[in-house]
Amino acid sequence: MEIRIGIVNTGRELNFETSASADEVRAKVTAALEQSSTHLDFADVKGNSYLVPTANLAYIELGTEESRRVGFVA
Repeated sequence: MEIRIGIVNTGRELNFETSASADEVRAKVTAALEQSSTHLDFADVKGNSYLVPTANLAYIELGTEESRRVGFVA
């Protein structure tokens, strides 16, 4: 699933793919915001790790969990 995270006062957004489901990501973000955590941590499908400060979150966009189709549709 693709995740895009906007950070306040930053011109670029953080964009990566993760193997976690949308519900898992949503629960992680909600729990971090409710507990006033300072950072969120994510891991992508390549094994990279991302730490995002919760105080500067502008938005989090969760993409579809459907894989991309390759080829022509008949």
